[in-house]
Amino acid sequence: MSNVAIWVGLRGLLGLYPGHGLDSAEELRRQTNAVLVTLSITAVFAIVFQVGNALSRLLLVLGFIGLAVLTPLARHFVKLAMEKFGVWGKPVVIMSSGEAGGQLSKPLQREWTLGLKPIAVFESGPALAGEPSKGPLHEDVLAEAVELSKKNRVDTIILNIPDVRSGQLATLSDWASTRFRHVIFLSVDLVGIMNSAVVARNFAGIFGVEIKHNLLDPWARRFKHSLDLLGASVGGLLISPLILAIVLAIRLDSPGAAIYAHRRLGANDRHFRCLKFRTMHTDAERLLDEYLQNNPDLLAEWEKDQKLRDDPRVTRVGLLLRKTSLDELPQLWNVLRGEMSLVGPRPIVDAEVPKYGEVYRLYKRIRPGMSGYWQVGGRSDTTYDERVAMDNYYVRDWSIWLDLVILARTVSTVILGRGAR
Repeated sequence: MSNVAIWVGLRGLLGLYPGHGLDSAEELRRQTNAVLVTLSITAVFAIVFQVGNALSRLLLVLGFIGLAVLTPLARHFVKLAMEKFGVWGKPVVIMSSGEAGGQLSKPLQREWTLGLKPIAVFESGPALAGEPSKGPLHEDVLAEAVELSKKNRVDTIILNIPDVRSGQLATLSDWASTRFRHVIFLSVDLVGIMNSAVVARNFAGIFGVEIKHNLLDPWARRFKHSLDLLGASVGGLLISPLILAIVLAIRLDSPGAAIYAHRRLGANDRHFRCLKFRTMHTDAERLLDEYLQNNPDLLAEWEKDQKLRDDPRVTRVGLLLRKTSLDELPQLWNVLRGEMSLVGPRPIVDAEVPKYGEVYRLYKRIRPGMSGYWQVGGRSDTTYDERVAMDNYYVRDWSIWLDLVILARTVSTVILGRGAR
């Protein structure tokens, strides 16, 4: 039974259930990998736990050959039966400039094994490619495509717009990614696309690329949230003595509460109370006004980034907490409440939304993080535009490996004291 669970689980992780859109060569590669990994795990299990002497090398070799040959054949006949009964495949929509969409629809219908069933071809006209429109406005075409997709539960769009300008490509990709789970471009220059998660696709002899925004995948978000809950729970217990020590130090250093909450924007435009250790005096605004009046040459620095290198509002303990980024430890509670993530874009306030522009459409889909690409990539030495660019990169290019790298760099930042100033 354990072998069956491993076999089914691996094939699921490799995207073989149901495997729509995979050409024969890619499907065979993934199936072979599933066979190799399953048999390798079985062999290791047998050696470690000394399961029977009957498990010989010859049996493993025969098992590999049998699965490698029979599985593709069995899968093909299952597809054939499902196609005959009309249950194989999924609906897709095609958006093209000119007559290119119709040229793609026919090959997809011929290559039934791909399982991509075009239900509509939208010819956007030149407007989507950045030229003056003589036909319907491309906004109307986009809206019509979205409406049809909602009614028919379409999660895949194929965009065949070879003359789209590179400056509009990222915008078009973002628009599609927030409405469709799978976004595929054909015959297009990828200049302007920041994602490293770009997967080559072969559609009936026509080359395409799928642009993946991993964090828009519901399963990826659930997996990330599970890791957040585990990390925040275990981490919170381990550092609870440190948290208590910081609370005591803050109370002894200056009067006032040890923790304060400030209103921030979370996922899906929901506001939440973001927690931090207090690093400033309780009469911070008065101290700032007096300081700027006595130092008018620093007013421009303050108005530019809302920061001062030698901020009079910061307490002695607060300076140390900021330098080590320990002032953000109370946000572990925000993570446990599902308001934040261990790693993510920085939490912002309402006034910052216009500065994010179109990027905000993607930003608001995920939880802000305790740490992030900005915090470990320069922080106090970066401009506001650079911060936005870093958040944009993280949202578009997320992977579990990127989170692990950021967490490792966060630990380094804390130890070396390279936090905010």
